[in-house]
Amino acid sequence: RRMTTPDVSRRHFLRGSFLSSLQTEQQKIQGFNGIRPPWSKDNQVFIQHCTRCDDCIEVCETHILIKGEGGFPQVQFSQGECTFCHKCVDVCKQPIFRLIDEKPWEHKVEITSLCLTQQKIECRSCQDNCPVNAIRFRLQIGGVAQPMVNVDNCNGCGACLNSCPVNAIKITYPNNDE
Repeated sequence: RRMTTPDVSRRHFLRGSFLSSLQTEQQKIQGFNGIRPPWSKDNQVFIQHCTRCDDCIEVCETHILIKGEGGFPQVQFSQGECTFCHKCVDVCKQPIFRLIDEKPWEHKVEITSLCLTQQKIECRSCQDNCPVNAIRFRLQIGGVAQPMVNVDNCNGCGACLNSCPVNAIKITYPNNDE
C-alpha cells in the first residue's frame, strides 16, 4: 500500500507540521499550502511578482486576507468567507492575478467523518450557509439525512467552513494526488 503524504517543506518538517497533532485548526481545514487570494496565478508567479504591499489585505471586505508566511497575502477562512468582490484583483498593480471571468480557485470542500450526522445528530449548518447550494442532504430511511457536496457547484468560498460546529469540513485540491 502506497502512503501519500503532503509535500512538506524543510521548515514545516522541522516544525513538525506533518504530525496532525501539531497542526493548527486552520492547517487541518485548509491544508499545508496557504490559499492565495482568488484568481491568483500559480504560486511561483505570485511569490515572484507580489510586492507584499498589503493593498489587497486592506481592501478585503470580509477580512479573510491576512499576511501569511513570508509576508505574502493568504486566505484565512476562519475570519469568514470570500464574496468574490474582486477588490483584491482591482487594487493590485502587479501581474499576479488571472482574469475574473475564470474560476477563482481550484479547491473544493469535503465533509469528513467528523460530521455530526455520522453520530446520528441532525445538523445542516453547512447547507444553510452555502450560497451556491453545493451542499445538499440526502434523506435516509430510519436515519439522519447525510450531506453530499456537488463539487461542480462548489466555488471554494469558505462559507461552510466557519459554520460547521465540529470542523468536519476541509479543503481539498482536486489536481493533487493527496
